[in-house]
Amino acid sequence: MHIWIDLANSPHVNFFAPMIEHLRKEHEVLLTTRPLANTIDLLELKGFPYHVVGRHYGANRVKKVFGFVMRAWQLHQFLKARHIDVAISHTCCNSPLLARLLGFRSIYMNDNEHAAGNRIGFPFATTIMVPEFFPLEKVRRQGGRPEKVLQYPGVKEGVYLSQLPGSFSRERPRGSTAQEICIRPEPWAAQYYRGPVNFLDDVIVGLKGRHRVVVFPRGEHQFAHYRQPKFAGITVPDKALTLEDIQARCALFIGAGGTMTRETAVLGIPTISVYQDDLLDVDRYLLQQGRMVHVTHLTAAFVEESLLRAHETPPSEELLKKGTAAYRLILQTLLHGSGTVPVAEESVAVDTAL
Repeated sequence: MHIWIDLANSPHVNFFAPMIEHLRKEHEVLLTTRPLANTIDLLELKGFPYHVVGRHYGANRVKKVFGFVMRAWQLHQFLKARHIDVAISHTCCNSPLLARLLGFRSIYMNDNEHAAGNRIGFPFATTIMVPEFFPLEKVRRQGGRPEKVLQYPGVKEGVYLSQLPGSFSRERPRGSTAQEICIRPEPWAAQYYRGPVNFLDDVIVGLKGRHRVVVFPRGEHQFAHYRQPKFAGITVPDKALTLEDIQARCALFIGAGGTMTRETAVLGIPTISVYQDDLLDVDRYLLQQGRMVHVTHLTAAFVEESLLRAHETPPSEELLKKGTAAYRLILQTLLHGSGTVPVAEESVAVDTAL
């Protein structure tokens, strides 16, 4: 089978990495990407062959629309002479559009109910896959037909974290120091984000003299920002880190939304979400599960108090088990197609031979 996966942002690489390794044993897997955040760095780190098609056009909405049309045309030119049987993507709405235009099956996944791309991805996809807590009514409002929807168990982060060696272990990875405060700033260029930018600067400056602080920027713009002299003393990695590295290093994680915040929450690292816009349903779900806390007005003093109170919890066994079931369901749907599967029943009991 010839499978196309579009990886347009850095979280997509970690999400699909275990699946790519699995699929490449028996199938032809074509990966496309664009230069955004750490996407290409992560692909290099994983050793996956890839093709760069298009680029990111920044936060401006008009430029985003132009960029979407331009990249759709570029992908069409790239794919039209290739034989593709099925496409799968997470939040990459170009993928189902191109699949419809070129006549092959597609799976579109998303866990963000505010993503404008859903209004393209949902109508054009052959199959829509969303987490169990993503209401079908929200899919319907964004143009998706409920009969096309598969709800998978748990959260998207559980899908690939469950495939990491030792992911169910109650111990930190060997060699763990876990002494650093790790910070992921706001998604300044994301279409769905309307909150303030650089609001963590004072907190970072207040912490850096007394603690080891690591900031994981989102792309070159933020990388340059945190290289200013006032941030001297903090660590700004210039290469992508593996999930295992982050798990070993972070005593406390502060995230202004996004995938890394949810990853650390699932893995049992004490996590503070400081997201400044409307919380996503997935974040509310993790808050209800007690996997993280949400603070809108963070101070250095609050961080230090949290660090003193912080205690490691094991990775969420429930979410990792659900992630394993979701991983199998996604593979089964990708390779064999599927109709709607009720999440409470068949989706947790898919073919274990996959």
